[in-house]
Amino acid sequence: MLLRTSNNLKYLYLDEIICNQLIYENLYENTTITSIDLYNLNSNYKFKAIDILVKVLYKNSTLTSLNLGSIQLGFEGMKSLSKALYQNTALNSLDLRYNQIGAKGGKLLADFLWKNNSLVSLSLTNNNLRSEGGKALADALCKNITLTSLDLESNELGLEGVKAIADALCKNSTLTSLNIASNNIVLEGGKALADALCKNITLKNLNLYYNELRSEGGKALANSLCKNITLKNLDLRNNYIGLEGDCQQTILKFEYTV
Repeated sequence: MLLRTSNNLKYLYLDEIICNQLIYENLYENTTITSIDLYNLNSNYKFKAIDILVKVLYKNSTLTSLNLGSIQLGFEGMKSLSKALYQNTALNSLDLRYNQIGAKGGKLLADFLWKNNSLVSLSLTNNNLRSEGGKALADALCKNITLTSLDLESNELGLEGVKAIADALCKNSTLTSLNIASNNIVLEGGKALADALCKNITLKNLNLYYNELRSEGGKALANSLCKNITLKNLDLRNNYIGLEGDCQQTILKFEYTV
């Protein structure tokens, strides 16, 4: 009754009660809820909950934010969800942290981003995307014109995945915040990103925490900052870069911690 009659309810935080028949039937009819949060839903309910959400997403035209973090979707859950995402044109924030969707799940999301023109923020922390998933998402960034925030922390992107993302940054003109912390991109990945920063004119926030960049990677990034005019926040913690002299002075102009 509450969902059907409320005229001002905007945010809905649910656990296993979403699986209640009455709850999800009324979600169809509700025209005010803009945000649903199922973060850390009990795994015993996840498949039924996803099935219900898929049905809601097909019909609901007001939902703009969906948090499915830490419910262990996996590839099969991602496959079910992605079909509904194509039908929903209102969603602008999607949180899929800690879901282990894998490289194949990353490719499904990449296909979605190629065609979507509403999503603004996407969080994929700790999803085991690896280089293949990273490359697929990088290709999508070359086409997508709405996404402004992308979180890819702890996905084992590796050198090849980050090189692809660096190439995408040379072409993308909408992304303003990128988190690729803890992805083992090492020196060569740092150099690729440095080259991209010389060309990119929109990125404002870049998180490179814990990526083994070392001093040479730090120097390459410092040199790129002399040419980049938009980056405001740069996180280089735990990269053992040990900058000295001119390089240190260049990077210290930015909000960062080594």
